[in-house]
Amino acid sequence: MHAVVSLPRSIGVLPLVALGAAGVVGTSWIYTNGDFFSRYGAGGEIFGLVVAALLASTVAMAYAELAAALPRAGGEVVYAYTAFGRRTAFAAGWLLIGAYVSSLAFYVTAFGFLLADVVPGLESVELYRVSGTPVFLPVLGLGVLLALAVLALTWVRAALGARVQALLFGVMILLGAALVVVGLAHGSPSNFWPPYAADSQPVAETVRFVLPGLTFLTGFGLVAVLAEDADVAPRRLGRVVVTCVLVAASFYVLVLLSSAWVIPWEQTAQLPKGTIDAFRAAGFPLLGAAAYTIAVLGLLTSFLALFLATSRIVLAMGRAGLLPRTLGRLTGARSTPGPALAFTLVVTLALGSLGQAATTWFLDTGGVYIGLAWALAVLSMYRLPRRHPRLERPYRPPLRWAPALGALGAVGVIAFALYPGTSLSLVWPQEYAVLAAWVVLGLVLAALARGDDDAARRELLGPLHERLDGPPGPR
Repeated sequence: MHAVVSLPRSIGVLPLVALGAAGVVGTSWIYTNGDFFSRYGAGGEIFGLVVAALLASTVAMAYAELAAALPRAGGEVVYAYTAFGRRTAFAAGWLLIGAYVSSLAFYVTAFGFLLADVVPGLESVELYRVSGTPVFLPVLGLGVLLALAVLALTWVRAALGARVQALLFGVMILLGAALVVVGLAHGSPSNFWPPYAADSQPVAETVRFVLPGLTFLTGFGLVAVLAEDADVAPRRLGRVVVTCVLVAASFYVLVLLSSAWVIPWEQTAQLPKGTIDAFRAAGFPLLGAAAYTIAVLGLLTSFLALFLATSRIVLAMGRAGLLPRTLGRLTGARSTPGPALAFTLVVTLALGSLGQAATTWFLDTGGVYIGLAWALAVLSMYRLPRRHPRLERPYRPPLRWAPALGALGAVGVIAFALYPGTSLSLVWPQEYAVLAAWVVLGLVLAALARGDDDAARRELLGPLHERLDGPPGPR
C-alpha cells in the first residue's frame, strides 16, 4: 500500500481567519442593501442578520468540533464518510462543489460588471446571449484573467494565496472601520429609529430576512475544508471556525448600521447602490469610494477562498474514489493538488462563460446545496462519537443541542426556496431545472463511483485513520 501524502501545513491562524471570514463577507451586500432596506426596513435587515448570525454560530459549533477532530482536506466529505459512509460523503461533496462553483461562476461575470462602474467600455463587443442576456467580451475576459491569477496564486503554494488574502481582508477591515466610525459619529440615531416603515410588521420583516441572511453567512465552512493546509493546533482550529462567523457577522452588521445611521435609512432605501450612495449623499465621497472598494475586495477575497476550498473538496472526493482518482493526486515538489485545481478552473470558466443570467440561476440554487450541506455536517457531528467513541475530539463546544437549531434553520431555507410562488422561491422553470440537472448528474456519478471503503478512508484521513475504531461505513 502506498504512503498517503498530505498537503503541506502552511496556513497560519490569521490567514486562516482571513480566508474563512472573507469567504463569508462577499460583495453584493454592500450595494444591494438599499433594496433590502426598501423591502424589510433597516431593522428587518440588520436585526434579521443578527438572528441569522446566531443560527450560523450554532452550525459553526458543529464544524468547529469536526474540524478539530478530523483536520483533513475536504471538510464535510471527510466527516460524512467517517460518520455514514460513501453515499452520504458523495452527497456532501457534490452539494458543496455545486454551491462553491456556482459562486465562482457568478464572480467571473460580476467582476467585469463591477469594474464597469469606473472603467468605461467594458459592456461592449457582445459575444452571444443566454436567456436574452448578452455576454460581453471585455467582461468575460476580465473574469478569465481573475480566475487564472487565482489559479497561479494557489498553484504555487496555498500559503501565498492565504497571505494575499490576509492583506486584502486587512484593507477591507480598515475601510469598514472608517465607514463605521464616520457614519456613527456624523450621523444620528434618528436616521435609524424607528427602524421599520410605519405600516410594516417588525417581527415578520425581521424573520423574513433571516432566510437570505443565512445565505450571507455560509463561508465559515471553508476553514474546515482547508484544515489539512492549516498550521494550527486542532483545538485552536475549532475556535477559528467560530471566530470567522463572529468577525464576518460583526463586519456586516456594523457597516450596514453605519449606512442607516449616516442619513435616514428611508433615503438609503431609494438609492441604487446602497451603502456606496449613502455616504456620497451624506457628503463623504471618499467613503463612498471606500465602500465601493470593499465591494471589489470582497469579490476578490471570496473568489480566492472559494477557489481554494473547491479544489480541496475535489481532492478529497478523488482520494476516496468518489470522483476519478486522478483528481486526488498531489503533484510536484510542493505537493500541489494540481488536477483538483485544474478541474476547479475548467468548471468555473465553463459555467461563468454562460453570463449573468445563467450564473444567477446557479447562485440561487447554491443556497439549497449549502443548506443541505449544513444539515449533513450537523448530523455527522452527532453520529461520529457514537460510531467512533475513541476518536479524540480536541474541541468540544458547549450546548451540544444548539447545532440542531442551525440545521433546522438551514432546512427552513430550503423549504422556502423550493416552495413555489413566494418572494424567496426559485425562479420557475430555469432554477428548478438547474437544481434537477445537478441532482441527476450527481446520481449518475455516484452510481459510477467505485472503491474500497477501508482504502478510501486511509486516503481521506491519512494518519488519523489509525485512531478510528469500528467497521467502515455502509455503502
